[in-house]
Amino acid sequence: MPKKSVPAAEAPAARSAAASPIVSSAHLVSPQSAELSEFEFGLIVAGNAFHRWIVHCMSAAGLKDLTPLDVLVLHHVTHRARDKRLADICFIMNVEDTHLINYSLKKLQNLGVVVGSKNGKEVTYASTELGRGHVQRYREIREACLVDALKADDGLNRDIGELGRLLRVLSGVYDQAARAAASL
Repeated sequence: MPKKSVPAAEAPAARSAAASPIVSSAHLVSPQSAELSEFEFGLIVAGNAFHRWIVHCMSAAGLKDLTPLDVLVLHHVTHRARDKRLADICFIMNVEDTHLINYSLKKLQNLGVVVGSKNGKEVTYASTELGRGHVQRYREIREACLVDALKADDGLNRDIGELGRLLRVLSGVYDQAARAAASL
């Protein structure tokens, strides 16, 4: 007796789990690049895990009730011990809405970890000694809880560096796609 063939439309149930992409929005999967949907799902879960991590790490360092953006703004203001302008912070962090960064800066100023200084017509921001102390404690907790747990060797560190480069490239592609969509 000849075998009955299963039409392609019925085949997904028979496919192995490994062959199916893991995505958050199956309706967006493109036959041209299912991998892009897999990447986007990975970005969503990794982004949320990263945000949860930085908030808990900063809380353990002594600054509670901060949002992920607040933590990132504090780190950037502390970066290289140089005063930063609002526009520069927004540019580096790729945040269009300056009011979001401004709100974080005001919150951090009220906590005494960031100070604003008038520089001509502009205000620049820097970490206070208290802020630098919290950032240093964050670094120590990061080393103990994250870096040590990763146990990265040279190969893994190379892969992580390459992934960082790829994410920066893809951020440019997404930015360009956003501009194209905005012009429709």
